[in-house]
Amino acid sequence: MLFCHFSGRFLIKAIELFLSLSFKRLNMKKIFIFIAFFSLFVSCANKSQQQTEDKKPVSIPVFNADSAYFFVKTQVDFDARVPNSEAHKQCAAYLANTLRSFGAEVVEQRAVLTAFNGYKLNAVNIIGSYNTESTNRVLLFAHWDSRPWADNDPNPANHKTPVMAANDGASGVGVLLEMARQFSLQKPNVGVDIIFFDAEDYGPSQNSHGASEDSWCLGSQYWAKNPHVKGYSARYGILLDMVGAPSATFYKEQFSMYYAADVVEKVWSAAASLGFSNYFRNEEMGGITDDHVYVNKLAGIPSIDIIQYRNEGQNSGFGHYWHTVNDTMENIDKNTLFAVGTTLMQVVYNE
Repeated sequence: MLFCHFSGRFLIKAIELFLSLSFKRLNMKKIFIFIAFFSLFVSCANKSQQQTEDKKPVSIPVFNADSAYFFVKTQVDFDARVPNSEAHKQCAAYLANTLRSFGAEVVEQRAVLTAFNGYKLNAVNIIGSYNTESTNRVLLFAHWDSRPWADNDPNPANHKTPVMAANDGASGVGVLLEMARQFSLQKPNVGVDIIFFDAEDYGPSQNSHGASEDSWCLGSQYWAKNPHVKGYSARYGILLDMVGAPSATFYKEQFSMYYAADVVEKVWSAAASLGFSNYFRNEEMGGITDDHVYVNKLAGIPSIDIIQYRNEGQNSGFGHYWHTVNDTMENIDKNTLFAVGTTLMQVVYNE
C-alpha cells in the first residue's frame, strides 16, 4: 500500500533507471527487478485512478418540496408552539410520532428549564436517529418552539401575542422531516441524528438590559450538557433556522466559519454545484447566537448555521415578519425549501 502513495517523482526515477540500464552492462537480475518495480507502479496507479472514480457523487433521492411545505403547515396548524401550551404538547407528539413512522429510533428528552424571567418551561428535545450502529455520524438540527411574544411587531398591541413561527422554527423542522421521510426510503451510508430543539426562542426582549445571551437556546444548551447517548459525538452538525422565505439568502455566518469553516465550504460548494448560489451566497456575515453555538462550545461538535439574512435596512435582517404576528405560511416558499433540502441531501448522501 505504501507504494501507491508515491508521487510522480517515482516515475522519473524509474525512467532514469531504465535509461541507465540501456547504456550500462547490468545483469539480468537487475533488469528483472526494474520490470517488477515498474509493474508495481503501474498497478498502484491504476488502483488510485479506480479509487478516484469510485468517489463520484452518488445519486440522491429527489427532495419533495410539497411534502416539506406540508410538514411546515401542519406545525403551524397546531397554533403557536409556546412551551407549556396545549399546542406545544400536541405538536411534540406529532413530531415524535412522525419520525417513528419514518423508521427513526426516537428519544423524547424531557426537562424542566428555567427561563430568563424565572418561569419553568416543560421542554422536550425530540431526537430521531438512523443507522444507530454506525459511529460515523452527522447531526442535523432545528428548533421547533414558537416565540411567546411578537415583540418586534410594529404594532405595540401585538407585543404580547405569540408568534406563529412558520419560518422562524417550523421551516427548518419541515425540511428535516422530509429528509427523514427520504431516509426511510433510501438509507444514507452514515449515521444521522435529527434533533428538534425546544425553548430556543424563549429569550428576553431586544429592549431588555443586562440579559445574558445564554437566556436563549435553552434546549440545545441542555442537550449539549446531557446528550441523549452518553459520549455522543458526530463528525459535524448543521443547523437550519429560517430556511423557507421567498428568495431567501444564506451567508457564511461568523461562528460557523470560526468553528467549522470546512463544513461551511462543504455545504456551500454542494449548493453551488446544484445551481443554488442565488440562495447560498459566497459572502460572510456577522455572528448569530443560535443553537449551533452551544453545540460547538459545549458538545464540541463542529457545527454551522444555515440562517436567512438580508440587509434590508431593518433592525434584524431576518425579514420584516421576524418576531411579529406575520410570521405565517404566506412567508414560506417551496422553491427555498427545495434548494435547502436538496443541498443537504447532496451533502449527507455523499458522505
